[in-house]
Amino acid sequence: MPKISARAAQAPASPIRRLVPLADEAKRRGKKVYHLNIGQPDIPTPEPFMQGIRKAPVEVIAYSPFQGLREAREAMQSYYADWGLELEIDDIIITQGGSEAVLFALNVVCDPGDQILVPEPFYPNYNGFSRLAEVEIVPITTYREEGFHLPPKREIQRLITPRTRAILFSNPGNPTGTVYTEAEMEMLMELALEHDLFLIADEVYREFVYEGRYIPVLSFPEVHDRAIMVDSISKRLSACGARIGALVSKSPEIMNGVQRCAMARLSPPTMEQYGLIAFMSHPRRREIIQGMVDEYRRRRAVLCAELRKIPGVVFREPEGAFYVILGLPVDDAEDFVKFMLTDFPGNETVMLAPGEGFYKTPGLGHDEARIAYVLNCQDLVRACELLKEGLEVYQEVQEKVRS
Repeated sequence: MPKISARAAQAPASPIRRLVPLADEAKRRGKKVYHLNIGQPDIPTPEPFMQGIRKAPVEVIAYSPFQGLREAREAMQSYYADWGLELEIDDIIITQGGSEAVLFALNVVCDPGDQILVPEPFYPNYNGFSRLAEVEIVPITTYREEGFHLPPKREIQRLITPRTRAILFSNPGNPTGTVYTEAEMEMLMELALEHDLFLIADEVYREFVYEGRYIPVLSFPEVHDRAIMVDSISKRLSACGARIGALVSKSPEIMNGVQRCAMARLSPPTMEQYGLIAFMSHPRRREIIQGMVDEYRRRRAVLCAELRKIPGVVFREPEGAFYVILGLPVDDAEDFVKFMLTDFPGNETVMLAPGEGFYKTPGLGHDEARIAYVLNCQDLVRACELLKEGLEVYQEVQEKVRS
């Protein structure tokens, strides 16, 4: 049998989904699993979006234009104007989720063998995207004790080489919940200008800010020739499966390259674009989104209060998004997550995402896990109770093994 490519063979498995078979097996045994491992909101998708799909003026589900329906791009143009971003229609292209937008961005600004700087811990699918684009991630290490904020400029400059092409960052952050300050954003702009780098800003959580202020990368005119904004409706509209995202840039050269990538994949989803158009034209669109943000703010408060009751668990209260990185009182967080799915007694358990998969630097994150607080407040309370019980049982088992 012929060998598959090294690119495919070495593409990393998602640390968020790698242990899903263990969760599926636990469910087959009759155990209820509280999923805190994945950012899949449980809030119903807004009805105006669903109505847009149901009432779409479509008899044949045809290809949409490669850059997306004009009405969909105009809808996003209006949405971005609410954030103070004045964009032309050709500055926006509709993508198959934010994931495709990141992949397009990497392929447009990098050649095989190039490097990109990424603050770690980071969204682990960046590993897969970079591998497919044959690009190397160079991590900018950040720390829980500092709220995962960026290190001083000189430390980042030490990582820049002749192969460095871009800085890719998430703001607000997944998995950290960090919201970058104005000083941090200005530092990133300075680095890009001084070292002739592109900036790729993954800004899909812009609404979900509880501390500080979200600052769009495109609010800095001086980097319009090198800035790319990645977006998605997955979280703000609780529509992860719709696969509607956007890539936005005011650089004609960047957008020309992105359009060529988009032509090769033909078109973004047709029906879901009609959902987007209907939602963005709804008079209560801002109110609906704000309602979701308020709910996550409540969940954040409940989760943090419950986590503080668990001995040995350490964390910094997240400033945005709906994630928090925990330090756990264990030597191997992945082993603990597996234990909760395979050996924890009772009819209920909880699933976290092991922290090591969010880091590029070997050895980091081994005692950490990410929680996505996407469950209702009652379920979050119960999940934390199970986490507390699980840590107690696991520590007893580990003590017996050591003795």
